[in-house]
Amino acid sequence: MQKIDKPLILEDVEYKRSIHNQLDKEWTWLNPECADIDQPANYYESSLAEWHSFDTLASDQECDVVVIGGGLLGSSTALHLSELGIDTILVEKNRIGSAASGRNGGQLTPGLARWEASEMLQHMNVEDAKKLWRFTADEAMQLIDDIIDQYDLGLDRKRGHITTAVHEGHLIALTQGADARKFLGEDHTKIIGKHEVHNYVNSEAYYGGLIDSLGGQIHPLALTRGLIYGFSKNGGQVFEQTEVIELKTQADGVYVHTTHGVIKARKSVVLAVHHASFKLLESHNHTTIPLFTYVCTTAPLEIDLKEIIPSGYAVYDTQFALDFYRGVPKNRLLFGGEGTGRCWNPHRAYQYLKRRIQYVFPQLKSVELDFVWSGETDLTYNGATDCRKFGETYPIYAVHGWSGHGVAQTVRIGKAIADDFIGISHDYEMLTKIPHKDMLFGRELAPLAIPLAKGAYEINAFFNPAKLISF
Repeated sequence: MQKIDKPLILEDVEYKRSIHNQLDKEWTWLNPECADIDQPANYYESSLAEWHSFDTLASDQECDVVVIGGGLLGSSTALHLSELGIDTILVEKNRIGSAASGRNGGQLTPGLARWEASEMLQHMNVEDAKKLWRFTADEAMQLIDDIIDQYDLGLDRKRGHITTAVHEGHLIALTQGADARKFLGEDHTKIIGKHEVHNYVNSEAYYGGLIDSLGGQIHPLALTRGLIYGFSKNGGQVFEQTEVIELKTQADGVYVHTTHGVIKARKSVVLAVHHASFKLLESHNHTTIPLFTYVCTTAPLEIDLKEIIPSGYAVYDTQFALDFYRGVPKNRLLFGGEGTGRCWNPHRAYQYLKRRIQYVFPQLKSVELDFVWSGETDLTYNGATDCRKFGETYPIYAVHGWSGHGVAQTVRIGKAIADDFIGISHDYEMLTKIPHKDMLFGRELAPLAIPLAKGAYEINAFFNPAKLISF
């Protein structure tokens, strides 16, 4: 058994070098006035105490299930398999939580990626929509809380979320969304107007919003490490710096070939690796397109956070390329947004995020950014997460297409995979029935397709500004 500690959130950040290998198109910028560090850690890593580094695979192994990918999905799947007593090995080509799972906004919001209640009702019958909504809403949030309680984790979990309307016409769509949620049996929302919104977000940029008591926020890297803590406590094995290069299904199992050895999966393999699924499953359709987003954390603000976010809620707005933000410890503001087909450089992202902060909160006269970082997610055509299952004797599970939304749902899908593996629920089967379109050359054409989509939206918004369109 690998003995590791729980993730520990520090009282304040420690500026340090990242233990994560820098990826080609992802970067972290640290204000040089804070420290001069080559390859600095982002805010999440800097706000956590030093943690365990797992060994690289050094010899051939054998187990029941191999999980490929040490982000939220892989970590959750491995944890829930271990709770069922299934011999599981997890491999990660970088470090635990090094990609999107440790670089996102940390918002906990209901829905399956960008499929919310109204979209579910458009595409499914009422009973199926109710089941899927429960899965992505109450069940997903409750599972996070259950894991926290079971493993006694401190993850900076807070409740409450607001979607703010940047146009008064957007309140109609938000009201329809709240109505759809109530129709599906969940009543955690209320609509507020322009004046009441100031009780939640002190900004003149909004015409009202939707209050969601079910949503909230969390420290995503601490959550990922917490899942691995539980997995290791249950006897699971983790190997970092171990990249999978090929899968070979044979008569006695699936052979997972890595750069350092081969792991024989006697029963199943789980691909929790975003677009790398396409490389490992040659027959799999390309149903996603890459998207780069940007996040920053300010230096401690000149005024109390409660003066700008009195509620302490996490916030999204209704722009096409939305802003999202929330308060974090030591009076800092975490703020993110935008979405591009090509990854911006640090200077451009810095200027964009600082400009957006000052637009939303002009009362902040002097804003300094201590951390800025990029992140990569993947979009599906219909906005719903793409969940697949291949093979009968030795099933291979693959999930991607989070569309920038789904911390809690990703954890819930991990449990659904484990439950499907031993046949105790049909939740994962429900997810696989959602149809997805192939995007031919989508990944290659993303740098052109995304600007074209934004341009079309801007033209449409000029003539019909009240229409709400989600990215």
